[in-house]
Amino acid sequence: METDTLIGLTLIAVLGIGAQWLSWRVQLPSILFLLFAGFGAGAVGWIDPDELFGDLLFPVVSMSVGLIMFEGGLSLKLRELKSIGGTLLALITLGPIVTWGITTFLAVYLLGLPGKLAVLLGAILVVTGPTVIIPLLRQVRPKGQIASILKWEGILIDPIGATLALLVFEVITMTDTSHATTEVVIVVGRTLLLGIVLGGVSGLSMLQMLKRYWIPDYLQNPVTLMVVLGVFTLSNTWQHESGLLSVTVMGIVLANQRQAHIHHIVEFKENLRVLLISSLFIVLAARIDLDSVRALSWTVPVFVLLMIVLVRPFSVAVATLRAPITIKEKAFLAWMAPRGIVAAAVSSIFSLRLIEQGNEEAAIIPTITFIVIVGTVLIYGVSAKLVARRLDLAEPSPKGLLIVGATPWARAMAADLVSHDIPVLMVDSNWIAISAARMDGMRTYYGSALSDRAMNEMDLSGIGQCLALTPNDETNALISMRFGALFGRGKVYQIVSEKEDHEHRDTMTHSLRGRALFQEGKTFRSMMDHFHKGAMIKKTPITEEFTYEDLLNHYAHEAVPLLTMTPDGTPKVFTVLDPPSPQNGHTVYSLTIEVETQNAPSEET
Repeated sequence: METDTLIGLTLIAVLGIGAQWLSWRVQLPSILFLLFAGFGAGAVGWIDPDELFGDLLFPVVSMSVGLIMFEGGLSLKLRELKSIGGTLLALITLGPIVTWGITTFLAVYLLGLPGKLAVLLGAILVVTGPTVIIPLLRQVRPKGQIASILKWEGILIDPIGATLALLVFEVITMTDTSHATTEVVIVVGRTLLLGIVLGGVSGLSMLQMLKRYWIPDYLQNPVTLMVVLGVFTLSNTWQHESGLLSVTVMGIVLANQRQAHIHHIVEFKENLRVLLISSLFIVLAARIDLDSVRALSWTVPVFVLLMIVLVRPFSVAVATLRAPITIKEKAFLAWMAPRGIVAAAVSSIFSLRLIEQGNEEAAIIPTITFIVIVGTVLIYGVSAKLVARRLDLAEPSPKGLLIVGATPWARAMAADLVSHDIPVLMVDSNWIAISAARMDGMRTYYGSALSDRAMNEMDLSGIGQCLALTPNDETNALISMRFGALFGRGKVYQIVSEKEDHEHRDTMTHSLRGRALFQEGKTFRSMMDHFHKGAMIKKTPITEEFTYEDLLNHYAHEAVPLLTMTPDGTPKVFTVLDPPSPQNGHTVYSLTIEVETQNAPSEET
């Protein structure tokens, strides 16, 4: 028995993280792979969540969802509300009412559900969910304020939908409905009071503990986790399903303060969120009886289709009737409402409660909900980028470079990249260097790249990589750490200022999150010496007649490859470990001293 439990838990982790990795490789929403892996594992009997977790199943699910919602709250910045507040308010008030009403109507007259179950299903499907929307937004990269609207809506609609589902559940299970209105008012009042007051007070209390250094660094993540779970449990104890709002508010409070450093907490919660989402979808999907799915009629796929082409567009149209956004932005909002983990968890919890009360028909609710999740994620996930491009709302793939340190050779390279429509932002605290870059027609920022002001003011549109080229190792390390969280560790590079042995540099690369630039032995000082000896930026097209190896042989040690431009216009930076391999059609940028031999096919810049 103990071995079976160990195997089951390990399978959940392996399938969940494996699905996440596969999603990253093929650039499709991870929930698709998680659901199919869960369905398969449950169908063949590898994972039986009810036997594996017993009575702990839904408490664990609820607490995990609470942690996910707290992490979502940490991503919400109140300054964004200045431009989207009115539109957002309409979407999370009028939108859910319209969605609930039409969904209930379809559940009764299309699916044939009893009225009580139809009303509950309609309330559950009000939610969208940040667990799906935020990864989609990263892939699509929509322009303007549309990304902020969808992010805020996805996070705030979850506690609203969960509360609505609770209200419906309380009403449909009442034996005496004469006091239903009073009960609804009490539940809503308690939920709002607990959510705002308990969440706000907890967030402020956590802030004081962090600001006053009452918690040592190594305990800050565990203590935050403890407080979030405590707030969630306490709130849910006083009022069912109010915990989601409480932890979301707590996350918003911490995200919008400037008195304590919480970057490490945000990073920890992001990693924890991936693990929790992966595990939850595998567990909940494994509970679905595939025989019950096969027994459903053709009306269920039609129901899913109508949720996409009728319910969402109509609710957005009503909610944004007078919103200060464009028709194209409204159209994209209408085509983005995938369901996520909260819908899955809430449907499973309330279905189980109804079954325990003798309502066996409630078993169909999680099945329909999961089909809606699969259908919406599949359709939106495949089509979102195409729709955004057709509406001219998709940012192009970020190919540009953020260069911190406006050295003369870096400016020469950047100027040529800009002339080929590659976005470049140069940052330096040296006014002379930044003025020279500005005179060359480049986007610039004068100041420290490490300041909070810089992060708020820098225009990073089109930027996807960072090169730290300052003469200071510590500064380069801090730059790599800061922008590694934004671009990804694999897209952040740094030059070293002192000559180091390969083993030490490899260790530093991983600990400081900056990939060592160019070649072994090439430091800031050696690159500047090379430049002062007469080296200049050269572009060399790689052809079948003149390969990259020919380039290296031609210039011997006089050329330092900096980056290679692929045929589709993507710059790939040379690094000490795992450098790119330029092929036919690439163009290599190098810092080169001309040699007195047969000329190579290159241009000086």
